[in-house]
Amino acid sequence: MAGRGGAAAEDVPLEAGTRLMVRWTDNSVHLASIVDTRPLKSTDDDGDAGAAGAGAGAGGGKADDASELPPNERKYYVHYVDHNRRMDEWVTFDRLLPETATAKPKPVEDDTKDRRRARQKRKASYGASEKETVDSSMAALEKEHEEITKVKNIQTIEIGRYEVDAWYFSPYPEEYCAGEKLYICEFCLKYMKKRKTLDRHKRKCDLRHPPGDEIYRDGHISVFEVDGKKNKIYCQNLCLLAKLFLDHKTLYYDVDPFLFYVLTEVDDRGCHIVGYFSKEKSSPEDYNLACILTFPPFQRKGYGKFLISLSYELSKLERRVGSPEKPLSDLGKLSYRSYWTFVLLETLRQSQGALSVRDISQLTAIKTEDIISTLQALNLLKYWKGQHIISVSQKLIDAHLATKSAKSAMFCNSKYLRWKPRISARSGKAR
Repeated sequence: MAGRGGAAAEDVPLEAGTRLMVRWTDNSVHLASIVDTRPLKSTDDDGDAGAAGAGAGAGGGKADDASELPPNERKYYVHYVDHNRRMDEWVTFDRLLPETATAKPKPVEDDTKDRRRARQKRKASYGASEKETVDSSMAALEKEHEEITKVKNIQTIEIGRYEVDAWYFSPYPEEYCAGEKLYICEFCLKYMKKRKTLDRHKRKCDLRHPPGDEIYRDGHISVFEVDGKKNKIYCQNLCLLAKLFLDHKTLYYDVDPFLFYVLTEVDDRGCHIVGYFSKEKSSPEDYNLACILTFPPFQRKGYGKFLISLSYELSKLERRVGSPEKPLSDLGKLSYRSYWTFVLLETLRQSQGALSVRDISQLTAIKTEDIISTLQALNLLKYWKGQHIISVSQKLIDAHLATKSAKSAMFCNSKYLRWKPRISARSGKAR
């Protein structure tokens, strides 16, 4: 059968880099790129899971074996073009449309890169700036990180009463990636390969809440502050768990400089983890949040905005303005823009007179840069005679605040917050 380019299907190898259409479970078709191939085995076979998840390395160990097999005896890890990597998945041959396959384009050899490389070398010989060196190193690290994490090593986790599909790669020890499912204790976050091991662990584990100080309780909602230095294993396990749902998270093991604020739902069995955010104990850039996540079973319930609002309530108690560490994830960007929009418009609605950007910053603990970008996105800010002027009517504010998302927003209530800033012995300042 001829493909779009006129080549027969067998002329286009189904290998890493090949693009073709893939059928989704709803019978729609989408353009995808093959990332990896491995032997197809029964999911009940322990060996299959080992092949699917072996590795943390760039490409995993079984891809070469698969290349010698017929196409219908292989499985294919595909990335859907123009979709987030969380949609990447293993598919079998029957879901591929091989007649649409196009070969991986070969790089065109020219001297452009050589000339650019030569210029960079000459520039380096005269002394490249420190920033350029750092940028180059970061780009190399990003490329290495993308290569290592391109294939999910864990497909599904079971935690508490939920079974959740993983979105991204997480650097769990390789021996724990040999099965299709990873079992996690919802209280101590210890991870296990088998259900019977989890059942045995649950009979012994006496932890019923995160190992830290409870700083907030409002009905069935509770927040614990966990010190990464005092509770290293728990925080490392939390980071590994979170990486399954965060694409660009790189903090796994160096948890000592961070505090973790773990949000839970409380019932008679204990405090069940919902989400968390981390924060540097001391941030020269005034970041009040390093990483934030609401776990998938609890998303779209307002918990993300609650965690964001909690981070700003802590900043208010520290008497400083704050901002999240960049870059934010795609979901993080949406949550923050929604939060900033609501808080800024509510502040303007309640004000008795004109407010400047600096006034709003002092009232909300939001950095002026974040205020300006949000008001500009809302087309409520004008620049006149060297100053930013807020131009907004009460009618427009009320219209924004009347939306469904604004009405259902969940925020931290400061009257239930029991927390004091940590004091640095060296500086005497809050940290």
